[in-house]
Amino acid sequence: MTTTPARLTVLAGPTAVGKGTVSADVRARYPEVWLSVSATTRAPRPGEIDGVHYHFVSAEEFDRMAQSGELLEWAVVHGRNRYGTPRGPVEERLAAGVPTLLEIDLQGARQVRESMPDARFVFLAPPSFDELVRRLVGRGTEGAEERERRLQTARVELAAASEFDHVIVNDEVTRATDELVHVMGVVRA
Repeated sequence: MTTTPARLTVLAGPTAVGKGTVSADVRARYPEVWLSVSATTRAPRPGEIDGVHYHFVSAEEFDRMAQSGELLEWAVVHGRNRYGTPRGPVEERLAAGVPTLLEIDLQGARQVRESMPDARFVFLAPPSFDELVRRLVGRGTEGAEERERRLQTARVELAAASEFDHVIVNDEVTRATDELVHVMGVVRA
């Protein structure tokens, strides 16, 4: 690793596009990339581990973090739960020259663009809207009302793809992961 500050990469995209799956593949196959762990007020989904997938915090703790400036960005997502990126760990990794990836929503990406305009912004897109619907329904983690809320949000998020530096279509996880890491400039010896 170098001690030259690294460039932050922000990965965003609509619900069910596979941001978490691509991020997990980055974590598994590219351990030299540090993946920020977001804080959220939502409950863990089956198999999610606190501190690995998210920092699951109470609404009160989230408010404290936001008010004290401990979050690089934060947003209310799907009109319900709050998500945010703890600032300290990101700044530490970047200063140490570690390739750093944030997997966040559109609102959060816009906030990061305001505070860190030199970051690299990557939009993860589905092959089609129908495929996005199939993935959301297929994961079976939301009821019908929540799915519809997420699909409404997804339509808005898909329209924002042009705000990003790069668009990667998640048609196959390994390919999308390799393209993301290439865009990040990660080179193996």
